[in-house]
Amino acid sequence: MLGTGTNTFGKENQTFQGAINFDTTELQSAIALGYRLLDTAIYYRNEAVIGKAVKESGIPRGEFFITSKIPEKSEYNATDNVVRSSVQSSLDALNLGYIDLYLMHFPLEKDEDNLRVWRVLESFVDQGLIKSIGVSNFTINQLTYLIKHARIQPVLHQFQSYPGKLNADMIAFCQSHHIIPEAYHSLAKMSEENKKVLTSIGQPYGKTWGQVGLRFQLSMGMVVIPKSHNPLHQQENMNVFDFELTQEEVELISSLN
Repeated sequence: MLGTGTNTFGKENQTFQGAINFDTTELQSAIALGYRLLDTAIYYRNEAVIGKAVKESGIPRGEFFITSKIPEKSEYNATDNVVRSSVQSSLDALNLGYIDLYLMHFPLEKDEDNLRVWRVLESFVDQGLIKSIGVSNFTINQLTYLIKHARIQPVLHQFQSYPGKLNADMIAFCQSHHIIPEAYHSLAKMSEENKKVLTSIGQPYGKTWGQVGLRFQLSMGMVVIPKSHNPLHQQENMNVFDFELTQEEVELISSLN
């Protein structure tokens, strides 16, 4: 239900475009605190860093849940063979035997092309090299087409969601089709005004605005993948399972815009 994004991990200056330096310090901190869901992507260029951190941890591979993603650019999916090569590059870089969840990072322009890529991903599930497949940043219409035509149904949809921009229609759609909704940017883009509201809600619980935001999304049945390089913030993000929001508080947060 709660993991960590990794798009700036193992990179110089902890920036998205930074050169890969294979530093796993912050990942080891997260793992030591109990994080087991690690979310990466081909776009992040650091799949090998994630694999390295898992092996360095000494924790059995089976206790981790590793997510990666194939980009929408044609250089990664122009033909079925190119798709296979892209997926294999993820498997090779992670070097963990299999990938727990593999997503289409962004939709292609045509529904038929999304389905074409999807069918190749299904073949990797058949081989046991990928355990589950899903999508990211799809619209309801794009997801509807895939659901209608896919042999293996998407298990998860990852999309931008946070208090003030919940994407409530997408959450409801996913849940009505037994697709797990997963939020990225759970905290990063929240407005200062909404942070103040969450701060006031959190005070009686002894929780920060960020913890309230994560608890809110978890209470809606969402998976959340907040990211922090700071061990204290990593601990804060994990420490959200010891309180419950009231129905009134949930409704107030839901009303934010």
